[in-house]
Amino acid sequence: MVQRFEGRVAVITGGASGIGLASARRLASEGAKVVIGDLTPAEGKAAADEVGGAFIQTDVTDAEQVENLFHSTVEQFGSVDVAFNNAGISPPEDDSILTTGIEAWDRVQRVNLTSVYHCCKAVLPHMQRQGKGSIINTASFVAVMGAATSQISYTASKGGVLAMSRELGVQFARENIRVNALCPGPVNTPLLKELFAKDPERAARRLVHVPVGRFAEPEEIAAAVAFLASDDASFITASQFLVDGGISGAYVTPL
Repeated sequence: MVQRFEGRVAVITGGASGIGLASARRLASEGAKVVIGDLTPAEGKAAADEVGGAFIQTDVTDAEQVENLFHSTVEQFGSVDVAFNNAGISPPEDDSILTTGIEAWDRVQRVNLTSVYHCCKAVLPHMQRQGKGSIINTASFVAVMGAATSQISYTASKGGVLAMSRELGVQFARENIRVNALCPGPVNTPLLKELFAKDPERAARRLVHVPVGRFAEPEEIAAAVAFLASDDASFITASQFLVDGGISGAYVTPL
C-alpha cells in the first residue's frame, strides 16, 4: 500500500472500536504512527498494540485529559499531523424530543459535540506551531437530513459538529490547517448493531432508504478518513464530506 503517512502522527479518539479502529488500521498501514485516545483501557491498548501505536486513556468530555492526549503525543512523537476526533455515543434513551430527558440530551451533547470542541481547541495550537495539519471531525449524514426515527440529541450534536468544522476550516485555512466534517451514513459498527438488534423494525425502516442497499462497512469509512487526512485532499477544507451510500441524494431508491 502507498505510504502516504510515512513520518506522520495521527491521533484518533474513539479508536478502540468501529470506525476509529478501522481508521487506525488504515492509517497505520499507510505508515502513520497512531495514538489512540479512548476511555476503555483494555480495548484501547489492544488496538494500539495491533497497529504498533500508543494508547492514552482519555475521557474526551474532560478538557484536561484531552489536553494531555495531544500534549503527550507531541512530547513522545514530535507532532500531531492528523486529528481524527471520532468518539461518540448513540444511547437508546435518546429518542423523540417528546420522550428524551434532559440528562440524556446533555450526555450525548457532551460526548458527541463538546468533546470535539475540546479536541479541536487542544490540537490547533500544536498544528499552528507546525504550520500544517488535518483535522477530521465525525459528524453524520443526519447533520444534513431529517429523520422521523429521531434521536434528537444525536442529530443536534452532529449538526453542531458540522457547523463547527466548517467554521474552523475557514478560520484556519491560511495557516495550512484543514478541518473537515466526515458525514457517514449508517455503518455496521458495534454501536449500530446493538441499537438495531433491539429494534429490527427501525433497522429495516432505515435500510430501505439506502440506494446501494446496505449499510457501510467501517473500512469504507476509514478509506474516506485516510483520503481527507492525506495530501490528496490538500484543497479540501470546511467541507461536509458525505459517505452515505447515496442516502442524501435519493428521492426514490431502487427496488
